[in-house]
Amino acid sequence: SEGGIGAVVRPSGMSHKRKHSILYWMVFWPVLAVGVTVTVCNLWVVGSTQDRVYRSVDSIESRPVGLVLGTSRKLTKEQANPHFDNRIAAAAALYHAGKVKHLLVSGHREASGYYDEPRDMTARLVQLGVPENAITPDNAGDRTLDSIIRAKKIYGVDRLTVISDDFHVSRAVFIADREGVEAIAFRGEAVGVGQSFRARTREYFARVKAVIDLYLLHTQPTELGERREILVKG
Repeated sequence: SEGGIGAVVRPSGMSHKRKHSILYWMVFWPVLAVGVTVTVCNLWVVGSTQDRVYRSVDSIESRPVGLVLGTSRKLTKEQANPHFDNRIAAAAALYHAGKVKHLLVSGHREASGYYDEPRDMTARLVQLGVPENAITPDNAGDRTLDSIIRAKKIYGVDRLTVISDDFHVSRAVFIADREGVEAIAFRGEAVGVGQSFRARTREYFARVKAVIDLYLLHTQPTELGERREILVKG
């Protein structure tokens, strides 16, 4: 009888198993899509540029201008930043070997002047024997994309050597390719994985963002300004 003892209670709605299956696919496919996107973008950025990344001063060809990409001088108040030290050492080595004749140091500068990557890079390069008149600071290189585009549009440089970390230079050359800048790269001495793990991890996603910025959003620098060409003699 209805509602009596022994009545069969039928579950309403979809079963727990089916809900679990739908939830699984709702999570699986987005994660798979992100993984494939990150992998493809990284293979594209690195694979299309690796033949133009150099680690030996002797083997790299000469270019009139070296573009040094900025980073902070210190990790903390007490701790020096090895990425900064290695980039500057690499730039000075190229200059003294005659592989570049002028250095464009591009990085972030706060309006207050308290934090100033180009100023810090210039000071260190001068300490390493690079003449100050062979250095031009770019105070609006807030991102790698900004630095590359500004090198061409503001400073008139369409042929250069990018100088940065081993994991960073491929993205810079990739951006240069898209923006019509003929670039090769020189990678500084690698920082140990223990000290560079976070930066290397961020770079995987920065390469994806570079592809999106260049091919979907057509992103431009946050600041351009008046043209002031770098004139290199000889």
